[in-house]
Amino acid sequence: MNYLNCDRIPRRDFLRIGALAGLGMGLPEYLAWAGDGAISARAKARAAIFVRLGGGPSHVDTFDLKPDAPDTHRGEFKEIATNVPGIRICEYLPKLAKCADHYVILRGVSHNLAAHELGLLYLATGNRPGPALHYPSYGAVVARELGGQAEIPPFVAIPTEGADPSGYLGVEYGPFETAAVPVAGKPMEIRGLTLKDGLTLTDVDRRHDMLRKYDQAFGDFATRDKLLAGMDQFSQKAYAMLHSSKTRDAFDLRKESAPITALFGADSFSQSCLLATRLIEAGVRFVTVNLGGWDTHTNNFATLKNTNLPILDAGLSGLFLALAAKGLLDSTTVFVTGEFGRTPKINDRAGRDHWPRAMCCLFAGGGIQGGRVIGASDAKGEGPKDDPISPDDLAATFYQSLGIDPHKEYRTPTGRPVMIVRNGKPIKELAA
Repeated sequence: MNYLNCDRIPRRDFLRIGALAGLGMGLPEYLAWAGDGAISARAKARAAIFVRLGGGPSHVDTFDLKPDAPDTHRGEFKEIATNVPGIRICEYLPKLAKCADHYVILRGVSHNLAAHELGLLYLATGNRPGPALHYPSYGAVVARELGGQAEIPPFVAIPTEGADPSGYLGVEYGPFETAAVPVAGKPMEIRGLTLKDGLTLTDVDRRHDMLRKYDQAFGDFATRDKLLAGMDQFSQKAYAMLHSSKTRDAFDLRKESAPITALFGADSFSQSCLLATRLIEAGVRFVTVNLGGWDTHTNNFATLKNTNLPILDAGLSGLFLALAAKGLLDSTTVFVTGEFGRTPKINDRAGRDHWPRAMCCLFAGGGIQGGRVIGASDAKGEGPKDDPISPDDLAATFYQSLGIDPHKEYRTPTGRPVMIVRNGKPIKELAA
């Protein structure tokens, strides 16, 4: 599903798209294989998957139902028991109910940014957005800190990551964007990995040699100029990827085993989740998977029941179970979130509107013990019952699971010192 909601190509995106067209590729920003951060040896996670539910899913209709709330708030859905005693979720998430021991539900997550773009930036970076500084997304920081293999991009987005995902870190830490979603049973054509129009690896070798000679002509200037240096890194990385059967195989879902494939649905979100497990298995450090369509101002219950919840149920349960079956769940942190929740009170169009005061998120893997609920919202789901969990806290927890110090300082291009996460502390209960 496309990431659409009710609420531009920046200049840097224009440059990415046009660069190195001779190779038939754009400038995907996946050039962060030389991480320079201090990584904690105690951290279990060595990779992460970020599942972004674009549009803002209704917390009170998914993982935080309020069966005792008044009719004006309660909604149409019923709770069902999960495989963990005492934890109950929506009746239209039966597969996730059967694997609740694999994930943690965080309730009472709260902030005050009710616009899609601002809420998304907050939840995708862990820093409250402002006009003066563009913060890097989780994937950009992970790419910088954890690095990657020579022929495998450290940061992949299925299909895209959004505007300016690398922020002040620069284009070399941005994502390799697939620009498409996988289709069950069909080979996936990936920009930068698929040779078209009769182009052969011999042709690529010839053009790569021409680019190398062209770079030499620039001399030291090419290494001093950030954009030219990034383009040179891109050409080397793209060349390695094109020659790597490991990379091509990772993107080929036809090579997955039948038992793992059977855990997923045939829809694009399920297949994207399946692809994410293969990419992590191949050595990718960070994968973003998108599922949009949660901006349910109208027909909230029909949309969730007939479309969104069955799709989420199939894909997300498959993701947890496949990672566990591959032996990757303990070393992979999974973070599932939208940009906010939705109004507990139902509007006159059978819908729910934007509501950042209360929302739900899921965490799994990375050494985090599943089968728990942390935090709570009040009786109507209107706000946190006790201490709120902030997006900053979520970010600090996420980075800690990967052994990345959330308070480590970076330098912006102007020399300004900025911590990875300005505010927030790791959630102690998640480490228990």
